[in-house]
Amino acid sequence: MKDQTRGSTITPRFSGPRTGLNVEDIKQSLIDNLFCGMGRVPAVATRNDLYTALALTVRDRVLRHGVHTIESHGKQQARRVAYLSAEYLPGPHVALNLLNLGITDQARQAVSELGYDFDALLEQEEEPGLGNGGLGRLASCYMDSLASLQIPAIGYGIRSRSGT
Repeated sequence: MKDQTRGSTITPRFSGPRTGLNVEDIKQSLIDNLFCGMGRVPAVATRNDLYTALALTVRDRVLRHGVHTIESHGKQQARRVAYLSAEYLPGPHVALNLLNLGITDQARQAVSELGYDFDALLEQEEEPGLGNGGLGRLASCYMDSLASLQIPAIGYGIRSRSGT
């Protein structure tokens, strides 16, 4: 990132509770997201509030990895696959992202230590509904395969105002 006022490069901080992978960092990030991101305190937070705070906590860690990947591909001048699909049907994101990050156990422990039911929070997630079946599932499987093979790729979709 370039700072236009000084011409220097700004290096984002990728450590600490905001993106850390241990139990304490995940707990702190969840509470910070609940309070600072949503304006809720644990005493009045609904299950959906807690799910959203968990999703934001996971998102921060996914973004950390995404930025690292973009930087790596940029340095290597790697070619990327672009996949266009009218729809994607990826399924629930939070549990899958925790699994892919290798921190499901840490997240489960963090949520439990805060006094909440981890599985009940995951049940709050609704299907994204970005399609109606075969084509969307195929597109998502194709993208998952590219990721598994570590092939740089980006998926493009079509978004309409009416949501159809």
